[in-house]
Amino acid sequence: MEQTYAAYVDKMQQVADLRYSAAVLQWDQETYMPPRGEDARARQLATLSELSHRHFTAGDMGALLRGLTGATLDNRQGRNVSRSLEDYEREEKLPSDFVRRLSETVSGAFQSWMAARKANNFSVLAPTLDKLVSLKRQEADLKGYEGHPYNALLNDFERGATVAWLDGLFGDLIPPLKTLLDRTQAAPQVKSAFLHGHFPKDRQWAWGLDLLGRMGLDMTAARQDLSEHPFTTNFSATDVRVTTRISESDFTSMTWSCIHEGGHALYEQGLPVSEYGLPLGEPCSLSIHESQSRLWENNLGRSESFWTGLWPVLQSYFPNTFGSITTRDFYEGINRVEPSLIRTESDELTYHFHIVIRYELEKALIDGSLTTRDIPGYWADAYRKYLGVTVPDDRQGCLQDVHWSHGSFGYFPTYTLGSLYAAQLFEACTGSLPGVELRTRKGDYGPILGWLREKIHSQGRYYDSENLCRQATGAGLDPVVFLRYVGAKYTDIYKLMA
Repeated sequence: MEQTYAAYVDKMQQVADLRYSAAVLQWDQETYMPPRGEDARARQLATLSELSHRHFTAGDMGALLRGLTGATLDNRQGRNVSRSLEDYEREEKLPSDFVRRLSETVSGAFQSWMAARKANNFSVLAPTLDKLVSLKRQEADLKGYEGHPYNALLNDFERGATVAWLDGLFGDLIPPLKTLLDRTQAAPQVKSAFLHGHFPKDRQWAWGLDLLGRMGLDMTAARQDLSEHPFTTNFSATDVRVTTRISESDFTSMTWSCIHEGGHALYEQGLPVSEYGLPLGEPCSLSIHESQSRLWENNLGRSESFWTGLWPVLQSYFPNTFGSITTRDFYEGINRVEPSLIRTESDELTYHFHIVIRYELEKALIDGSLTTRDIPGYWADAYRKYLGVTVPDDRQGCLQDVHWSHGSFGYFPTYTLGSLYAAQLFEACTGSLPGVELRTRKGDYGPILGWLREKIHSQGRYYDSENLCRQATGAGLDPVVFLRYVGAKYTDIYKLMA
């Protein structure tokens, strides 16, 4: 049986080699590839996608996985096999030529998105996006679903998630967030003008790399680059790539991109190297992945104790800007609540209105009640309805996210799920580590990273999201923890009545 399991490992690692090779090309496509390389790159990515799919869904792989099911394996080996079989049975429903067409369309959609962003015109993206939406509907049909077709796509990012469950969750979450939002807007607004000014690109770049290092990211196994939309990818636990973008007039843009993507990268670096190519060497889910980025970005990265520890460092990089600002002023300013246009730069309250808009839009696209040409109008109406803001153009509206051009329909809800998990994990983490507040105020984030390494990163895909949360915190997902966290935070910052 050891030889059979070894054969399984060998096959899985070959599939991983192909997939990570494609990931290298995708990373290059979004960072350094010259514009004229797009046609050849689309072909290369399609070939690698098709090959990896064929290799993984071949009949001998299915026979090997089924033969190992029920065999005498240890717990981790057994979980690897069962997770791989789940993946196999889902992926074998997709013909290889469909996988190739989807990859080619995604490559074209990304280039169209870049061109549309440059032209500030959604119609540049619309034809390719229309083809992509059609393919995602076909994918849902091929994979099969109960209830809403969007369920089939959600399952790729959060196993077991359904429209019915998410509708209920957003229905419970949005009203109390709206009440809290209204209360903050009725109170005197906190000051944040010092976050806008002139922040030289080279100083921001050095600051961002310093920040990633202080978070604990091993830069001998990672690198940072610039891209149109910040993202994280990995080719193994020892080769993780993050990207950011820089605005010389806005300090927050790069800083929180670095912290957010750094949280993702720390998760990737914490996965077991010995499980390369296997489910236990992969993240639990996109919701848990987002919990790591949101925990670092918000629960820790927008806390007063985090910036107390970093204050001398920050002042050394930007003495003319932050030299006369107190840590309390800074803490309040970075937590200013204000309805805005851009999801990635929004505060912790309004962020979830950005997500519910995208969630509702995606559902409508996939069930056919909305067409791609309707997107700009729908977007403008939804932002007026939920946040009371006017969308001035496509670049600040429906062209701001890269996800659709990647074919990632079903991804957006994981940002809200990740925020809910993050609040629960952070509460359990800090509650179980004596003296962690003092160490954080001294700029030492090691205890928090160590807890996450043990409870989350090292587990890979052994548990699903709900059970991983239960193992780490003692309870399944509980949105009340998040509501309690933001309620206490903004009651303090805005001096609201309890």
